[in-house]
Amino acid sequence: MALSTLHNVRFAGMASCVPRRVLDNLLDCPPQLKSERERLVRNIGIQNRRICHEWQCFSDLAFDAAQELLNSLQWQREEIGALIVISQSPDYLMPSTAIILQDRMGLSHSTIAFDVNLGCSGYPFGLHLLGSMIAAGSIKKGLILVGDKCASVQDPLFSDAGTATALEFDAGAPPMHFDLNSDGSGYQSILLPAGGHREPFSVEHLIPKRDENGLRQWPSALHLDGPAVLSFSTQRVPPAVNRLLEYANTPKEEVDYFVFHQANRMINETIRKKLGLPAEKVPSTLHDFGNTSGASLPITMTARLRDVLANHPKRLLLSGFGIGLSWGSCLLETDGNAQFPELVVS
Repeated sequence: MALSTLHNVRFAGMASCVPRRVLDNLLDCPPQLKSERERLVRNIGIQNRRICHEWQCFSDLAFDAAQELLNSLQWQREEIGALIVISQSPDYLMPSTAIILQDRMGLSHSTIAFDVNLGCSGYPFGLHLLGSMIAAGSIKKGLILVGDKCASVQDPLFSDAGTATALEFDAGAPPMHFDLNSDGSGYQSILLPAGGHREPFSVEHLIPKRDENGLRQWPSALHLDGPAVLSFSTQRVPPAVNRLLEYANTPKEEVDYFVFHQANRMINETIRKKLGLPAEKVPSTLHDFGNTSGASLPITMTARLRDVLANHPKRLLLSGFGIGLSWGSCLLETDGNAQFPELVVS
């Protein structure tokens, strides 16, 4: 178990951006799937999703979120010592999206910029990675850009989003506690098979096949083993959350909000009930934004907790889990002075 604590790291602010275009799972579906979609929406809790325009990349959303956050913080570009992009939707296979954004954002050439290939669990891992750099004294201020472009018209689960989070050195900041884990034996549970060196993309991947509903499916599409993901999430996350609370010597009652990756209603409600948490302490954005991959934690904080976090000190437990398989949690405190701009729509 990867339990750790970071000191002298302040959560300075966060901003989130979603595309303007909204997909309705009940209205934007083929007629023959209407009844199935109604049942699906009841079970998974996702009705509306956001999808990028054809010309938009994840980096465009992250850029807009970062610009909004930096304006709110009034940070100078030369102050930013690190820019970490956590996404599985890069602009290109090469070079790093973070380095492209370093130039686009007008950051200094001395800014450390690199990508991390993580999805649903990426936010806690990103906080630990940037926080460790700050705690070590190598930089004073940094940004994490997290999100993905993963929505499609056919798939009823996923939604597009980009987010930006700012951390800074502060000797008086409360500690951040982490529990980060990986289990690659389950990597096939969430898999995009084609396009890498293991299975190079070929013309065969462009030929669709008909599924049991008569809809076309592409061999290169994301493979998602629903039962395996359900089992993994509901078995691994609750004990990990309890382990982190015990490590941090913090009772559940002293945590103001538990923010979980927005997977689907069945998974999230099972986790909540296993932990014995009241619904009012577990905000959800599934209905309005769907599964936004690694961006789901900051999206939920922005859409549901922004006013509270911008004005009051709060203790949060953030938990992301999914592709990898990987799962990570962070227990942190906001001080009521951090910047939380309104949701950016681009």
